[in-house]
Amino acid sequence: MSSVLTDKHPCFSAHAQHQYARMHLPVAPKCNISCNYCSRKFDCVNESRPGVTSEVLSPAEALLKFERVKHEIPNLSVVGIAGPGDALANWPETRGTIELIKKADPGVLICLSTNGLLLPEYAPELVKFGVRHVTVTVNCTDPAVGAQIYGSINYQGKRYTGAEGSELLLNNQQEGIMYLSGHGVSIKVNIVMIKMVNDWHVPDVVKRVKQLGATMTNIMPFIPAPGSVFSGLPQTNMRDVTAVRTACAGDLKQMSHCRQCRADAIGLLGEDRSNEFRSCAQHVEPVEHKPVPFVAHHKIAVTSKYGKLVDLHFGQAEEFLIYQVNGNRYELLETRRLEKYCAGNIECESEDNRREAILAALADCDAVLTMRIGYQAQKRLLKRGIMSVEYCYTVESGILYTVKQLELKAAAG
Repeated sequence: MSSVLTDKHPCFSAHAQHQYARMHLPVAPKCNISCNYCSRKFDCVNESRPGVTSEVLSPAEALLKFERVKHEIPNLSVVGIAGPGDALANWPETRGTIELIKKADPGVLICLSTNGLLLPEYAPELVKFGVRHVTVTVNCTDPAVGAQIYGSINYQGKRYTGAEGSELLLNNQQEGIMYLSGHGVSIKVNIVMIKMVNDWHVPDVVKRVKQLGATMTNIMPFIPAPGSVFSGLPQTNMRDVTAVRTACAGDLKQMSHCRQCRADAIGLLGEDRSNEFRSCAQHVEPVEHKPVPFVAHHKIAVTSKYGKLVDLHFGQAEEFLIYQVNGNRYELLETRRLEKYCAGNIECESEDNRREAILAALADCDAVLTMRIGYQAQKRLLKRGIMSVEYCYTVESGILYTVKQLELKAAAG
């Protein structure tokens, strides 16, 4: 593998991270394994972690986005496919995107991330398409350890669990890494270090992938994801991660500048500019108010910083945008500020007073649409017949989604 190419890849070269930009194209939504540390249910513009994206693109849409980003970020050197599912589990979309991007710009580096389950099947095609950088997530080399990490493995129409499924995954990962490295592809292996699960096993993984031909490993701290099986486990301390990286550095090059990027990340590492190129932020059309009487069926309160995205936690809201809704038609009725509902028209001084002010402000609403809300707040609202809906995309799509939830609730009685 030419070091010249790797020197332009910010994820494979620490020196490149301040000079070259990358973009991830979220064209691969499906995944074929169930990792106990993963949750893709909460896709939010304000969260930065693997598996998160605010939109899924078709190959044609990915090409248009690439051309726009390339025009505005001239130092873009790498286009990667990192999900939000698995790149190879969505091979038609991944392949179509690679073909379009390579045709538009033969000089751009193409890379992808995968769990490795389908590597033996698609590794030859990756080599043929000129993919020279691949990241494979390998969390263990022992099926017994893998049985704790992976809930299920879906392979060739059959579902595997436990050590049987883990062994299948591990064998395919190792076969694929060996093939790619033998054909000049630089392999970075990501390892999620999970306390009390595989932390003690990480050095063995590093030694094994080195034997297979990997060029570097990226030992990453486990960060609990809401909704995942492992959400209750402690976050891995960076001191422990650093200690293991140091211990493994004698065996294989270690990556220490990873930012655990989103599936739609754009720009330099650590300076994500994806929000500038998000279609919802660029193409939200104003609501058309038809000159006919508007009879509201629902009233929905929304937490939003600027009125475009559902991007504010419930507990952070100082005001609520109140929409009246009828089917797929909606209009902004008013903005309600909390101080209006505080006793004596003054700012709420205690948490109890603030809670009461919020309940008073939302008393006539059917639902609250918010980026995130705590369990106790959900219970307080529900006692008053107000549904809480967590969402993180445009206000428009969030309102329509909330209406569907209200209709489902009504149908269920």
